[in-house]
Amino acid sequence: MFKNVMVYRIGEGWNPSLSEVEAALQPARFVECSATQDKSVGWIEPRGEAHGPLVESVGGQWMVKLMIESKAVPGSVVRRQLHERITEIEAATGRKPGKKEKRDLQDDILQALLPQAFPRQASVLVWIDLPQRRLVLDSGSQGKADEAISALMKAFTGLSVALIQTATTPQAAMTEWLLAPAPEDWPADLSVERECVLKATGEDAASIRFTRHHLANDDVRKHVLEGKLPTQLALSWDGRVGFVLTETLQLKKVQFLDGVMDEAGTDKNEDRFDSDVILATGLLGPLLDGLIEALGGEQEWGAPLPDAPAAPTCGDAPAADDPPF
Repeated sequence: MFKNVMVYRIGEGWNPSLSEVEAALQPARFVECSATQDKSVGWIEPRGEAHGPLVESVGGQWMVKLMIESKAVPGSVVRRQLHERITEIEAATGRKPGKKEKRDLQDDILQALLPQAFPRQASVLVWIDLPQRRLVLDSGSQGKADEAISALMKAFTGLSVALIQTATTPQAAMTEWLLAPAPEDWPADLSVERECVLKATGEDAASIRFTRHHLANDDVRKHVLEGKLPTQLALSWDGRVGFVLTETLQLKKVQFLDGVMDEAGTDKNEDRFDSDVILATGLLGPLLDGLIEALGGEQEWGAPLPDAPAAPTCGDAPAADDPPF
């Protein structure tokens, strides 16, 4: 639950009841693609029980789930059949089909092949934290996140959302943390772990990925000082949650660290939906609060985006020894 996190701010003025959310989602229940339909989007039961409610409330936190089903025909198959059809027309009539006729032929081929295509499904879990005016999506894809936001906006009149923006960009903060002389200079409850991606700007845009690597060393600092800025950085929060922070404020590879599940006292033999929600929201809520604070706090709604960080210079290098890990 919540392996990838994207965070949005819910605008003021939208305060529905649980029953109103359920009623708004019902007309858009998910229905599988028909034989000639290439895509279907709709809401499914977050608990996974057929014909159950479309919104679940656990500890005052609301969960909804969007299903996206799509069918795709390989482009090579379409092109081959289109070429065959065009060749047949030229042989029969002595003329070449025009652009519009080619588009129509291509559409006909797609419609004929869609019933043979296998559907692919992907879901997006949505956490509506109305007390904190926060919307959290479990999505590692911006495209799927946009689908979820679009479906929410379509379902709810008066809802407005925007990606949370912080006073300090994640990239600027990650750069500072990688150059920090000691762990004491990291934000409270956050620790740099052993994975990051550094990318240069300019024409070559060279990049370096470190995996299971001690990051607090001169080699990493040298790359940063030469202008390779972090686009991803593995962090842990309070020794309880590990994740990879990206330059766009996404949290990827979210995982609860050793001992957290034992503390929660979950039973693998029972329905764990409620306990999973309580655990995830109880940890991710404070994590997000702490991360936003570490990034200088949240910008006001509609404020201009913070500037991207400038590449540090050699004079910015810390003089202290590497911190222990």
